[in-house]
Amino acid sequence: MTSTNISYSPSSSSSQSTRQFTYEVFLSFRGEDTRHGFTDHLYEALISCGIRTFRDDEELARGGVIASELLEAIEESKIFVIIFSENYAASRWCLDEVVKISECGATEGRLILPIFYHVDPSHVRKQSESYEKAFVDHEKEADEEKREKIQKWRSALAKVGNLSGYDLQKYQ
Repeated sequence: MTSTNISYSPSSSSSQSTRQFTYEVFLSFRGEDTRHGFTDHLYEALISCGIRTFRDDEELARGGVIASELLEAIEESKIFVIIFSENYAASRWCLDEVVKISECGATEGRLILPIFYHVDPSHVRKQSESYEKAFVDHEKEADEEKREKIQKWRSALAKVGNLSGYDLQKYQ
């Protein structure tokens, strides 16, 4: 595994250092790609070290709006681990999560750690390959409101995709 510098920008507010978070880590991942493999192993490792970790265990309904409980868990987390995989961008839920994570990380100086799991980081940043295909599907018959949401998804992916993280595309 190649380790690179991790982007962290501490908050200038003194309240950040005293804030108590419900979760130390929030895991964002595409269930069908990594739930029963990499994500399970990472989750178990974090829990065994005593790290309070949020992992959504529910299979989310296709096309639905992101659950308020997920948004709240993001707001109540200190560190965000985003596991970008081949089909991550095909999920509206994942894309809504990455927008919220990007907003929380930018405004409160939290740690966002991307993991590029069997996907090239440039595909995330530039929305190429499987990410491009996912956006073509999202854009089909999109009304004005959905086009605005798609733009937010694209911006968040480009922003988070530019952060240094871990590139696991060569590992099984």
